[in-house]
Amino acid sequence: MEDDLLADVRSLSFENPLTEEEKELLYLRARSAGLTFCGCAHASFLCKLIHSLRCLIKSRRANRDSLVPGEDSDLCVGIIGMGHMGRQLLTSLLENSGIKPSQIKISSRTTDSAVELIQKGVECLFDNRRLAAWADVLFLCSLPSHLPKVCADLHSHLSKSCLVYSFTSAVPVNRLAQLLGHDFILKPQYDFVACDTADVVLTCTHLTTALTDHLLIKASCPLTMSSGIYLGLSWVCAVLYSLLNICTSTGLGSSDALSLINRILKEKWPHAVDLNTHSFISASSTLLTEEPFPWISLADAQTKETPLLCFLSSSKSM
Repeated sequence: MEDDLLADVRSLSFENPLTEEEKELLYLRARSAGLTFCGCAHASFLCKLIHSLRCLIKSRRANRDSLVPGEDSDLCVGIIGMGHMGRQLLTSLLENSGIKPSQIKISSRTTDSAVELIQKGVECLFDNRRLAAWADVLFLCSLPSHLPKVCADLHSHLSKSCLVYSFTSAVPVNRLAQLLGHDFILKPQYDFVACDTADVVLTCTHLTTALTDHLLIKASCPLTMSSGIYLGLSWVCAVLYSLLNICTSTGLGSSDALSLINRILKEKWPHAVDLNTHSFISASSTLLTEEPFPWISLADAQTKETPLLCFLSSSKSM
């Protein structure tokens, strides 16, 4: 109630004590809010895709053609670092991904947030290695200065099929792969572009509200980014290769893997063109129907030209 009463008092606003020169830099505050919003929206979307795929694989193994309502994929999501980004990501996952609190665990250097997390039903391990051994998807939200210690903790403790998603912007994905001894890493690379609707990020004042705003969600779409924050096709390719690797890690044949991935894409984008074997791998490669796709290094997929990048770049429907 007190916050509501003071919300419109200009003398208490963030901008009031700023000089004119300082006010010219306010766009950086909006840019920071926009980055946090887009990062959380894209991470939540990725978790939804993986959850859907795991449910479909579970159904396929049970010889069912459709999902059982309310079926759980048992996706385990870990978050390392409970600073600003880690907290915002946790909020986003709890409120917008459909993932249960029992499916999320965090590791933090401090105990300050433990009580709050327990109240939400999220377990705090205070142990990076235990979290790495448990997680299917592991989000790195550490400060760059803490990353060498975090990577040393995780090295040799990550399963091959654990997808590491890094929000630490200062470390390139290839360097991160070296530090972790792990190549299943997805790292969003955001760029800023001039845009007529870039001021849309100014409305990202509260994450929970922003993630239900249709205009903001539309602006954050990585394929039609209109908020002035650009992500691009490399991230989309890495996401699709991630889904492919998940199929490969379960021993799913190439035909079944394509069928499930195309099904998920059709649910999200009804007019999307079907992906085929050579959308993902070289045209000179051949696979038997029951043969799994080869494991794809996501570090390479994000830094080199891939068949999938060429395919998506030339596909108007995608």
